[in-house]
Amino acid sequence: MNFDFQNYPYSSQRTTVFAKRGMVATSQPLAAQVGLDILKKGGNAMDAAVATAAALTVLEPTANGIGGDAFALVWTKGKLYGLNASGPAPQTISIEAVKERGYDKIPAFGWIPVTVPGAVSGWAELSKRFGRLTLKEVLQPAIEYARNGYPLTPILGKYWGYAYNRFKQVLTNEEFQHWFETFAPNGRAPKTGEVWSSEGHASTLQAIADSNGESFYRGELADKIAAFSQKYNGFLSKEDLAAYKAEWVDPIKVNYRGYDVWEIPPNGQGIVALLGLNILKGINFIEKDAVDTYHKQIEAIKLAFANLKENVTDPSHMTLAVDEFLSDEFGAKLRNQISDTAILPGPYKPPSSGTVYLATADGEGNMVSFIQSNYMGFGSGLVVPGTGIGLQNRGHDFSLNPENPNALKPGKKTYHTIIPGFLTKGNEAVGPFGVMGGYMQPQGHLQVIMNTIDFHLNPQAALDAPRWQWMEGKKVQVEPHFPNHLAQALARKGHQIEVTLDTGGFGRGQIIWRNSENGVLMGGTEPRVDGAIAAW
Repeated sequence: MNFDFQNYPYSSQRTTVFAKRGMVATSQPLAAQVGLDILKKGGNAMDAAVATAAALTVLEPTANGIGGDAFALVWTKGKLYGLNASGPAPQTISIEAVKERGYDKIPAFGWIPVTVPGAVSGWAELSKRFGRLTLKEVLQPAIEYARNGYPLTPILGKYWGYAYNRFKQVLTNEEFQHWFETFAPNGRAPKTGEVWSSEGHASTLQAIADSNGESFYRGELADKIAAFSQKYNGFLSKEDLAAYKAEWVDPIKVNYRGYDVWEIPPNGQGIVALLGLNILKGINFIEKDAVDTYHKQIEAIKLAFANLKENVTDPSHMTLAVDEFLSDEFGAKLRNQISDTAILPGPYKPPSSGTVYLATADGEGNMVSFIQSNYMGFGSGLVVPGTGIGLQNRGHDFSLNPENPNALKPGKKTYHTIIPGFLTKGNEAVGPFGVMGGYMQPQGHLQVIMNTIDFHLNPQAALDAPRWQWMEGKKVQVEPHFPNHLAQALARKGHQIEVTLDTGGFGRGQIIWRNSENGVLMGGTEPRVDGAIAAW
């Protein structure tokens, strides 16, 4: 890709970063530096990704943790690999068992939505297959930050406070006390600039490092997780943990105006972004800031979600093949449904989420797109005593309707919101990109890719540009700096426009592009969070 990119009128006061030997882009400055230090120590982009991901469980626990899931797209030696480190439902859970406990839908907190955590296995698999350093070396910075502490950054402090205020109202049962002991040790959330540490978190990471992840699934840590589950009548067992291993998968793609846009296949929702782009590639967009551009983008995303939200699940339970959804014929059929006014798609309301995304690149051409999450911020509200392991609540997305493709079943993986993205052209890598944030993620992927390919924005400008987010029905939220005249024009087309003051729900993105001719790296980081790029 050449670097003939444009700036965007709105400025985050950040500039696109250029480097040659290595780059790490993520949502927390210290975590980005961790990845860069690993590169300088002799590690490659894969080592840097694992180091950064592990550090983020300490440095941004509001959005991910050791007990969460992860996905990665890995470019090395001219090939793209996919890693699915999402875990399944426990073997003893079922729709009937959940309903017997008095629920008509899966709750957000407690043991019922807890699925097998996959992130640790993902770290171990990525390190084992492609890393140059040992997992012990790669996890050491995260261990040190957990043990010695670090000061909270502004956005981190904001969302930590939000979570504490919510949790003290809803997490009143005994099993949740360990969350407060870990993340509110002084009887409140730590504030911006205050130092937080977790010896339990450090010890857990050390055990993972020393055992190459085995302790978490088949050792002492697995015993602690299983015992905690058993004490409070949870479904997760030691057998569930022992049976798990992250899975290498073949990425899926669509060709958009000469570029291949890649995503992880289902159970991830990356296919939603690809279907949206497949719909839009048959339309010629002349101007970015035009009502017709935004209108058609929104309509395409609505159509993509309407056709996929109820179909994406564990691939072994999907009723239609991925190729059918991503065919040119299907894209054209949906494109023809876009009219001059807003349509009303199938009903559902996307929940909020909590996720971290990072991109890494080294001087040898290796690049990683990596995403990790506990879901809905801190996840289930459960922390395994003395370990710092906050367990995810990813099972909340399962349906209790047995006819639904995403119906809860033992050993099944649910529809998953977190998605890493990657861009190639011909046989060359352009680079990793991602926009985290629940159901905003495919919407953010579509907007960032179009900003890059259709409108020639450089990475920072592509991230700075004001975003929209389809919520449900005809409701669309826009950011405060979204052009007012365009918001009004969209309203006249039937969209129910809401200007949202808090930009936190519009996703958190990172981009690294690589010039295939000279190896120069070019990165942008999210202005809506404490994002940072560490470069070499």
